[in-house]
Amino acid sequence: MENDNFDVIIIGGSYAGLSAGMALGRSLRNVLIIDSGRPCNEQTPHSHNFLTQDGKTPHEISKEARRQVEKYNSVQFDDDIVVSAKKATKGFEVKTLSGKRFKSKKLVIATGIRDIKPDIPGFNECWGISVLHCPYCHGFEVKNETTGIIANGDFAFEFSKMIIHWTKDLSLFTNGKSELTEDQIRQLTRKNIQINENKIDQLEHTNGKIKNILFKDGSKHPLKAIYAKVPFEQNLNVSDDLGVELTEFGHIKTDPFYKTNVFGVYACGDNSSMMRSVANAVGSGNTVGAMVNKELIEEEF
Repeated sequence: MENDNFDVIIIGGSYAGLSAGMALGRSLRNVLIIDSGRPCNEQTPHSHNFLTQDGKTPHEISKEARRQVEKYNSVQFDDDIVVSAKKATKGFEVKTLSGKRFKSKKLVIATGIRDIKPDIPGFNECWGISVLHCPYCHGFEVKNETTGIIANGDFAFEFSKMIIHWTKDLSLFTNGKSELTEDQIRQLTRKNIQINENKIDQLEHTNGKIKNILFKDGSKHPLKAIYAKVPFEQNLNVSDDLGVELTEFGHIKTDPFYKTNVFGVYACGDNSSMMRSVANAVGSGNTVGAMVNKELIEEEF
């Protein structure tokens, strides 16, 4: 590092963080981007629904993005993990796993989220490959295939209504006793959506490509794709360290300009949005870069 004091520190150097970094670099700001190099979609084979990048691997997109941001000399990178970020006398102080400390006037949190995957053998290996979270990201590639949903209750009902649009060969696996109402069951049955309450033992797959769901009673069900929504947690303890508020769903709470409740702290990307996609992350990061620069201009004028 040429210095340890910056206009802006961006925690997270994936799509949202790099997008914010580009906007700030083009605004002549001294920026530090700190990134661990472990994005949540690292094993996803292809990214979709992003103009000009449709079908590329996530790594290809992020590698090219970083190459472009590195052209702006006022933007520096540190390949490390942030372990704490706190308010300082003036601005903020960030500490990394390797023990380095940096200060900044503004802070952008672009840390993404950490998926908490169920303890089902094979689930982790298939995640992002044939176990999918979003039909808009991956539904076209598995359209009309034999598809399953692992979910229960109201969410299972609403998600089934959505996925049936992409394939009529759909089964719902509640992984235990169904929590659906009688009316929901009638509606799903009317659409020929099978409901299976067997407890799941494991996912049989080859290199992450699902073949069968194996159940604890010894039965199995062949599949080409599964949709599942898993819980998540923030990668950085923003609540205790910074006093940043979270929504009831666990996302960082922001206003329409991605400002948090803590002055000078912004959040963008998956950590603050239910719309989990590369395109959304890039868009929110671009807006954050402009908003942070505008705030700095107002303070300096």
